[in-house]
Amino acid sequence: MVKNEKISTRQFRNLVILFTIGDSILVLPSLLAFYSKQDAWIACIISVGIGLLVIALYTKLGLFFPNMTFVQMNEKIFGKWIGKCTSLFFLTVTFLYTCSVMYYVGKFMTIQILPDTPIEMIHIMVAIILVMAVRLGLEVIARAAEIFLVLFIMLFIILVIFVSPQIDIKNIQPVFELELKPLLRTVIILVVYAPVDSLVLLMIFSASVNELKKARKAYFSGFVIGGIVIIITTLLTILVLGADQTARQAFPGYTLAQKINVGNFVQRIEAILAIMWFIPMYLKMVLFFYGSCLGISQVLGLKNYRPLTLPFGILIVILSLIIFPNIAYQQEWDVNTSVPLSITAELFLALLMLVVAIFRKGLIK
Repeated sequence: MVKNEKISTRQFRNLVILFTIGDSILVLPSLLAFYSKQDAWIACIISVGIGLLVIALYTKLGLFFPNMTFVQMNEKIFGKWIGKCTSLFFLTVTFLYTCSVMYYVGKFMTIQILPDTPIEMIHIMVAIILVMAVRLGLEVIARAAEIFLVLFIMLFIILVIFVSPQIDIKNIQPVFELELKPLLRTVIILVVYAPVDSLVLLMIFSASVNELKKARKAYFSGFVIGGIVIIITTLLTILVLGADQTARQAFPGYTLAQKINVGNFVQRIEAILAIMWFIPMYLKMVLFFYGSCLGISQVLGLKNYRPLTLPFGILIVILSLIIFPNIAYQQEWDVNTSVPLSITAELFLALLMLVVAIFRKGLIK
């Protein structure tokens, strides 16, 4: 149960870092370059700044209701039935995003790493380790994240160092050429992908993290570190590949690794670096799935969320195979459906909860 699962602020920071990075460094540079061209990295910087305001909203809500998950906060603020309905809406979106990340993993593996392997087998194998991780509980997930983060940082440093000789500064020129409208659209997409979607972490933040006030700082610092990784990755893809080629690639981050060639000796190591992209995507999927299972169990009044993991894992495999018919549809969905859905089910819901809590409990601080 949640009361028996506690993690440290350092472990929570690690989870925030990996969740923020998530599938963003693999998928987002293409979308950002499509709308913002060579100024996509500027949009990333602006997004990190705006994202801090979103994190401030989420952490303020969490501090109002210590030792509660987001689902329990809903019922406390809106009452039992309205709270359950709003929680189900949020959890449906969270579960849907678990399926979408599974789709990204499968497509990435079949396109770049294992083209002859049926995508169904990849989804089944990933689902097995996904269900195992969530059944083992939050403490195990947090400990694994500590190891994964070290590995990710090592591989990320290798990527930055080895791809640096391929940088062409002309690829980001002219700077600040973009008009305001496409720049704002890019900012909104990235804000939704990173800080807005992290509302699922409120299933952990108040209920399962020791020293809540320190955890608030860990939430901020973890998001900033993850944001810096996204900025560097986006900037590198544009500097090396150029804005046009970045926009045309399905996975520009992986294409970036293929450009590594140091003295005709260090090359073709992109398969090794693929681990770097899989780690944050997997952790993001685990946290989405953990929040979904735990939240549904609390809505239904179950004593344990673990019996839900296997049937939900099977459902994720099925939905991930049919959620997007092709990559073009997925990219269209990411911009025109996912963005307003996340803003409604996560950002607006959290803001409404905070406003109602302030008026009902007089918790202005």
